[in-house]
Amino acid sequence: MFRQTRAVLQKFRCVRVNGQQQTWRLKSTSAREKALLYQPGQKLHGFIVREVVAVPDLCLTAVKLAHEHTGAQYLHAARDDSNNLFSVQFRTTPLDSTGVPHILEHTVLCGSRKYPCRDPFFKMLNRSLSTFMNAFTASDYTMYPFSTQNGKDFQNLLSVYLDAVFFPCLREQDFWQEGWRLENEDPTDYKSPLVFKGVVFNEMKGVFSDNERLFAQHLQNKLYPNHTYSVVSGGEPLAIPDLTWEQLKHFHATHYHPSNARFFTYGDLPLENHLEQIQEEALCQFERIDPNTEVPPQPRWTSPREDHVTCSPDALAPDQSKQNTLCVSYLLGDITDTFEGFILSLLSSLMVSGPNSPFYKSLIEPKIGSDFSSVVGYDGSTKEASFSIGLQGMAEEDTERVKRIISQTIDEIIQNGFESERIEALLHKIEIQMKHQSTNFGLALASYIASSWNHGGDPVELLKISDSVAKFRQALKENPRFLQDKVKFYLKENTHQLTLKMSPDEDYMGKQTQAEEIKLQEKIQLLSDGDKKQIYEKGLELLEAQSKTQDASCLPALRVSDIEPAIPITPVQMSSAGDVPVQLCEQPTNGLVYFRAVCSLNTLPEDLRAYVPLFCSIITKMGCGDLDYRQQAQQMELRTGGMSVSPLVVPDSTQMDTFEQGILLSSSCLERNLPHMFHLWSNIFNNPHFHDEERLRVLVMMSAQELANGISYSGHMYAMTRASRHLTLTGVLQETFDGMEQVKFMKRMAEMPDLSQVIRTLPRIKKHLLNPEHMRCAINATPQIMSESAAQLESFMQDVAETKRERKPVRTNIIKKPLDPQGKSGASRKLVTEPNFQPCQMKTFFQMPFPVNFVSESIRTVPFCHQDYASLCILARMMTAKFLHGEIREKGGAYGGGAKMGGGGVFSFYSYRDPNSVQTLSAFRKGVDWVKSGQFTQQDIDEAKLSVFSAVDSPVSPSDKGMGLFLSGLSDEMKQNHREKLFAVDHKGLVDVAERYLSVGQRTCGVAILGPENDAIKKDPSWILK
Repeated sequence: MFRQTRAVLQKFRCVRVNGQQQTWRLKSTSAREKALLYQPGQKLHGFIVREVVAVPDLCLTAVKLAHEHTGAQYLHAARDDSNNLFSVQFRTTPLDSTGVPHILEHTVLCGSRKYPCRDPFFKMLNRSLSTFMNAFTASDYTMYPFSTQNGKDFQNLLSVYLDAVFFPCLREQDFWQEGWRLENEDPTDYKSPLVFKGVVFNEMKGVFSDNERLFAQHLQNKLYPNHTYSVVSGGEPLAIPDLTWEQLKHFHATHYHPSNARFFTYGDLPLENHLEQIQEEALCQFERIDPNTEVPPQPRWTSPREDHVTCSPDALAPDQSKQNTLCVSYLLGDITDTFEGFILSLLSSLMVSGPNSPFYKSLIEPKIGSDFSSVVGYDGSTKEASFSIGLQGMAEEDTERVKRIISQTIDEIIQNGFESERIEALLHKIEIQMKHQSTNFGLALASYIASSWNHGGDPVELLKISDSVAKFRQALKENPRFLQDKVKFYLKENTHQLTLKMSPDEDYMGKQTQAEEIKLQEKIQLLSDGDKKQIYEKGLELLEAQSKTQDASCLPALRVSDIEPAIPITPVQMSSAGDVPVQLCEQPTNGLVYFRAVCSLNTLPEDLRAYVPLFCSIITKMGCGDLDYRQQAQQMELRTGGMSVSPLVVPDSTQMDTFEQGILLSSSCLERNLPHMFHLWSNIFNNPHFHDEERLRVLVMMSAQELANGISYSGHMYAMTRASRHLTLTGVLQETFDGMEQVKFMKRMAEMPDLSQVIRTLPRIKKHLLNPEHMRCAINATPQIMSESAAQLESFMQDVAETKRERKPVRTNIIKKPLDPQGKSGASRKLVTEPNFQPCQMKTFFQMPFPVNFVSESIRTVPFCHQDYASLCILARMMTAKFLHGEIREKGGAYGGGAKMGGGGVFSFYSYRDPNSVQTLSAFRKGVDWVKSGQFTQQDIDEAKLSVFSAVDSPVSPSDKGMGLFLSGLSDEMKQNHREKLFAVDHKGLVDVAERYLSVGQRTCGVAILGPENDAIKKDPSWILK
């Protein structure tokens, strides 16, 4: 997977996003305490302990080691968390854009010395209970991480990963499949034209169909023109066909060596077991080398530079006449200086985050553009960091004006500095980030330390966030102009700055297609008839290899008997605040309180539904009570871990065409801020501001731009949502809230010259949605804080009691379901049902400015509690792993594809970044025929069960415990029942459900494709063209 770091993600934000996870098991000595017993200088299985440091902020002990023979570096983070993680990363510094590190990342996972079967990586997804498995190619490193909660599984995956990276087969056939190849369009027809194929080739065509990614890549290449950052590590589609198999093998030999490796392990499993396995299975077979992969400093420019690039026009852009992007990027210092990196990241947030930041005020609020440029703020993912600021969605004629505003804003920051309250709000945010516990904290840490450690930085220093905060406070105390001086040095006086402009070119796609055709013809002209015959024969050989049933018996595997038979019970208490039902769940939340509320949409008139996502996104951003929107943003940052509102559509677990519709309110805060958090919610309920049309226009433009930008990345989700649209009652609403319908609705709104009608609509929606009459709440907190939290919630409900109104539901068919499984509290969820709903079949094609397709076919089946639901879940997983992966990715060249069973009773097929369209629909149907033929084994079924259970049993953070019951009415008993049905799925049941639900003639299905112009579909009258 090609990872391009978005600059907007500041370094320490990883800790916020991914937080901390603690699994609360009784142990005589914690993993943290045991790790403190290691001594510097101690020798363990070929490694020497260099440093042992307690990091109380993150509840862990860091142990730094080095391998004696090879110099491999190792960091272990011991923490009482059962979701253990392993990662190995290599510094990979290509000097051309053939994508060699990216294609190598794909190819090493296609078989190794000990595990020579084809594609052990994808096969292990079904032989393991992993909570995460992947690989990433960044600009200057390649990382291979996995995590699991099972000790035996950890050893199995570690064995496969070590063998893959150090002893891969690197077969030529795998290089053709994963990288690129010349092949007949139809491999079985010698007369069909030769074309470029390959998974990475198609993936990168998809990546660069996203204008945001394209701009980010150009910006990095041009700001660092002298070494590895001047090329595309993921691969430039037109350069990929210049890579040879020999070059790939050479790159592996020079870069994938322990002397160029950094190992990271995390969790509560013993360190010594990891070290012993790594030493015995890999490192003992190597001697130290000088990998010579260092990145030299970028020579500094003596004067600023400007450049210009083009992109494809976006038909869904909020304003067709404003599609230019302009960004000024500054080269900063070396990221291995931890404190300086921390300061610059902090400074970046102060300058660009939220409506109180100077650049937001000067660039966003005048509505010159639709949003900040795709790269904005501090980026510490390269050896020397950068800071970028600019706009997208702007007019060509505003170029000079934007440059002038950026320069003036920097001058104003140097003169005026930042309010102390904003600095405190940011430090409060860091405090919450460190306390918040999420389920993939190990992966967050691995990503957080990767870039700095890659260039020789100290990863342990990065973990001591409180030390950096204290040092910062001291620096500010000694010099009140500390931050202004940094801005002056790094921005005002910095001559290494690049102004990059991107503008749309109507013929961009045509030029790309033409350039690819020229490249193809250059390759073909060099071929003799003998070469062409050989290409045809090799194509047939590859097809034969891809079609063969693989023997994966060499791979380690867990058994179904290794899966826990029962789920852990999550105790909750049902209570009430006034007349509003409340669910209380006591959890080790580390001093944070998590609040959620669901408000019903049942009384909202149908004509207002399309506005609900907009209402949710702006209700916490327009001001409330006596606070304007800037003061509200400030208070939210100072007092909470964030406040958000989102649309909620929950299909019923027992019957089709029955669902709950509402909005979900979410927030969190430190215990001391409980009254403040609920006071902010009270103001939002009692007195939200809607009158400021200028503010609303800014938010509408940003929202429309964000939706338009997201399609090229999440096209498969849009295709699945659209394909399901006419199959269930839920599907209709999901398309309205989350589908292409919403993208187009927001585009139309962004184009409106006058938003006064929208301003009149929002209070109408508020009356129906923020109504305590149709509301329920939940709190997750520690036992010590729970009574205080409940008391504050009670006070909040009293404050908003005046907004309570009895309103009639719009639909007459409303059924009640008890909130608690025993039904003792008498409280209920009110669901909409439509027993006479008529599903209909529809095929929709959206023509998009992409060179690849996103294809989906969805089929109406059964709800969660139905006897056949478990069989359909296992079927989707088995069909993906055993049939569709081979057809869609290996043979078809798409980046991904498969089948999934959705909670709303819809079974969906999908493909992602797919060079094919209608052919993929035929692969979906072949998949159904394959299951009906019964040509699968008990081993195939067991592997599918392991894969499904790894998702079912993925860790749940303390903040989310009990949410299945609160949001969806899924009790522990219902989950256990589903679990037992999954265990019981057998061969006969799988064939049976395929015949009854998925066969042509038996099924009700919808189809959707997002992709480039398609003549075959245009000529077919059964398609609706959008």
